[in-house]
Amino acid sequence: MTIIDTRTRLAPYSTTRRQARTRHYVMCAPTHFAVEYAINPWMDPTVPVDAERATMQWDLLRHAFLGLGHRVDVISPVAGQPDMVFAANGGLTVGGRSYGARFRHSQREDEAEAFADFLRAQGLDVTEPTHVNEGEGDFLALRSMILAGTGFRTSLEAHIEAAGAVDRPVVSLELVDPRFYHLDTAIAVLDDGGGDSPADIAYFPGAFSAHSRRTLRELFPDAVKVSELDALVLGLNAVSDGLNVVLPVAAIEFAETLRSRGYVTVPVELGELLKSGGSVKCCTMELHA
Repeated sequence: MTIIDTRTRLAPYSTTRRQARTRHYVMCAPTHFAVEYAINPWMDPTVPVDAERATMQWDLLRHAFLGLGHRVDVISPVAGQPDMVFAANGGLTVGGRSYGARFRHSQREDEAEAFADFLRAQGLDVTEPTHVNEGEGDFLALRSMILAGTGFRTSLEAHIEAAGAVDRPVVSLELVDPRFYHLDTAIAVLDDGGGDSPADIAYFPGAFSAHSRRTLRELFPDAVKVSELDALVLGLNAVSDGLNVVLPVAAIEFAETLRSRGYVTVPVELGELLKSGGSVKCCTMELHA
């Protein structure tokens, strides 16, 4: 059940006027998608993947974004990189400045150059990383700051490097549950604060260390706290334009809470990609203005 005090949290949001802002997304088709190795607790190479179904689910996600009026660019997949469909991990881009990825595991390291080349081709200034980081998997951009995860995939040193690369303050958050190995599995940015509304997030407290939970409470006292049940279907691996929240269809109670706060929910089914530990946000890199 979603953990939220309806007396002090839902009422102020029931009349909030949410506003969508057009976004620029980058995706990569799951042409080579498979679960060939295990680098997170979700992955089991003995469980078969339906490649055709994965492609259909991915394409429905792409069309959901297009139907909401957003721009979606598609990067060419690289043979031998089955996880390249998770485009969010390829870098962080804010205001025309990009910070490239440097993957923790050797199985994904060739993705970094492909994404960096793509971003340069878009006319972006890309800073080559010297520290391990996995792009928007662990960097979530708000208008006033970057929320940055560490503990499993991205180093603390990369947080400092990213702050310089995109010229935005970084708030470090420690992940402690290996099921939530990237920040984008434990936090959803609902409103980045770039419009008339303040920044708004949802998160699963159990994914974080005690001091990081305290940081989140202090920065976002009105945040949605999501239950373990919704977190374990990767309900927080969602993408929002400030009004419309595209999220996994199985995150039922989270979706109800979002609607009570004035958001429009757009549920999608990405069950095949979930077998590799990814969902909506993992498949979506945003080039933030």
